[in-house]
Amino acid sequence: MNTLNKPYSESCDQNREPILSVIQGVLANSGSLLEIGSGTGQHAVAFAAQMPHLIWHTSDRPEYHAGIRLWLDESRLENVRAPLLLDVTQTAWPDIEIDAIFTANTAHIMRWSAVEAMFAGVGRLLPVGGHFLIYGPFNYDHQFSSDSNARFEQWLKARDPLSGIRDFEDLDTLASHAGMVLINDYAMPANNRILHWQKH
Repeated sequence: MNTLNKPYSESCDQNREPILSVIQGVLANSGSLLEIGSGTGQHAVAFAAQMPHLIWHTSDRPEYHAGIRLWLDESRLENVRAPLLLDVTQTAWPDIEIDAIFTANTAHIMRWSAVEAMFAGVGRLLPVGGHFLIYGPFNYDHQFSSDSNARFEQWLKARDPLSGIRDFEDLDTLASHAGMVLINDYAMPANNRILHWQKH
């Protein structure tokens, strides 16, 4: 298969090391993870290569599967699984056993109803003690954390008026309703964060 035409995201290359520095420790004792919205597949191969103890299940909507497979085929990693069909709003999520879920740069491109569905689905799928890690930009007390995030919000709204940078407090409420408690909130480069909840 020709891998020259793999999909590519520059931001994935830029943020993978900072993200790995956080999630590697959190996931040290995890055995199987679902990535929601694997996108290009770059994060999956980068992180799975550094955490060989972890089975990494990729997932996304059908139109992204071919690109993800290109990255997976080229990597030849034995601990990354082929993309699962997952739209967070679907009633039935993949029937897999996992103890962690990771997603990057998804909440702000989803409509709020999809964000609600994602947290509810995560709460159903995670076992007690399981981890949910979400990377991206977030607001606090309905305030942007930087001018660049405010500009990014304008770009998002022009693309889809129902998308936008989400408020941490709203997400934490959804997590609580899904049976999860906040463990940590990590500051990341470029005005991003990693939010870490655990199922109780």
